[in-house]
Amino acid sequence: MSSTTIRVSERTRDFLERHKREGESFDDVINRLLADDTDPMSGFGAWADSGLADAVEEVREEMDEEFERGGEAAFGGQEHPDT
Repeated sequence: MSSTTIRVSERTRDFLERHKREGESFDDVINRLLADDTDPMSGFGAWADSGLADAVEEVREEMDEEFERGGEAAFGGQEHPDT
C-alpha cells in the first residue's frame, strides 16, 4: 500500500488524536469517522464502550421509576400539573 503525506491544522490533529482508539493509526481514525458519517446506525451502542454506560443506565432506570410513580419528584413533590 502506498502512502501520502497530508498537512492538517493543529486543531484537526488534536481532533483526530481525541477520537483515536487504542491501536488505531490516524488513517484508521479517518476511515472510521468517514464511514460513521455515512452509516445511520453508527451511533447506536456508542455508550457501551464508555465508562459512563452504567451511570447512564442507572439514570434511565431512575427516570423510568419516577415516570411510573407519576412524576411527583419532578414537580417538587407536587402532583403533575396536568392531573
